[in-house]
Amino acid sequence: MVTHSFNQHWINAFCTVFKLCKASATESIVVLTEQGARTDNSQLAQLALNQMGMNFRLLELPCPMVPSGPIIRSTGASMALKGQISAVNQLCESDFIIDLTIEGLMHAEETGRILSSGARILNVSNEHPETLVRMLPISADKEITKTAVAQCRSAKNMGVRSRAGSDLNIDLDGAACVGVWGWTDRPGTLAHWPAGLVVCFPAAKSVNGTLVMAPGDMNLTFKRYLETAITLTIEDDFIVEVAGDGVDAALMREYLKGFNEPEAYATSHVGWGLNPRARYEALTMYDKRDTNGTELRALAGNFLYSTGSNKFAKRFTRGHFDLPILNCDIRLDRALVVEEGRVVE
Repeated sequence: MVTHSFNQHWINAFCTVFKLCKASATESIVVLTEQGARTDNSQLAQLALNQMGMNFRLLELPCPMVPSGPIIRSTGASMALKGQISAVNQLCESDFIIDLTIEGLMHAEETGRILSSGARILNVSNEHPETLVRMLPISADKEITKTAVAQCRSAKNMGVRSRAGSDLNIDLDGAACVGVWGWTDRPGTLAHWPAGLVVCFPAAKSVNGTLVMAPGDMNLTFKRYLETAITLTIEDDFIVEVAGDGVDAALMREYLKGFNEPEAYATSHVGWGLNPRARYEALTMYDKRDTNGTELRALAGNFLYSTGSNKFAKRFTRGHFDLPILNCDIRLDRALVVEEGRVVE
């Protein structure tokens, strides 16, 4: 039962995104949440669907048991569906899933099966509603993102350089390149809100070189701006060295080591942010429980390097880092698409 009152413009924002997703009264719609997730976003979704005259089912899952080992945050790989066969079957039988789980279904093991059934998934990131409203998607986001996806799909190589010392090469042969603009209106697809970025999931043994993170870059798993430099050496997709004398490198080394599995060190995806409405300082404005950092993934011009699961390279792990890196040059073959952290028009 929805018991709270909310700003009407928050409800209207949810209505806007659901309309972009072409939600229909003739569809089977599921609002998927879990214990421990933000109740305000779940209630806003329900209020919006009611306002639109939509029928829907609320599916609330128990919060999964937290295993020993590293603490999981901002992975995009929710464990809420693990072992929940009945729930997965229900999702496969639906048309439109509004995903409000804490971590989201982007990289969850069950997502492939759900999408293969023809369902489409909108992940509403576990953010304060204010963030969602500020990052409300607009039609221009789709065109900008689709252009970037087309550039990636036609390129053979992505090169990343920076004055800080980054020199990374990504072979895009066999990579899966996708864009997210904040809504999904086609069966078998997934989007998240906030959005505005392009990412490529490279095939195995495609990523090599050096990636230097400077003070001011971000570790979104830790929801932290770096204060000291980190140098990552990457060979055939895997981080083989995390160099740095500060606390930031020490935290990363300890976290990766805690998974005790090679896949935690592997490349998940690479890409760059495209959303000019994303604010760099956003992490400083919210308590950690009020942000999942999705806005920073979309920050225009950041190079987003991520570790962890990559189904196109046949790897899965609970570990995941999303690392937006500023002030980089990104080239697709010889074409400069980001220059010192600014998207090339």
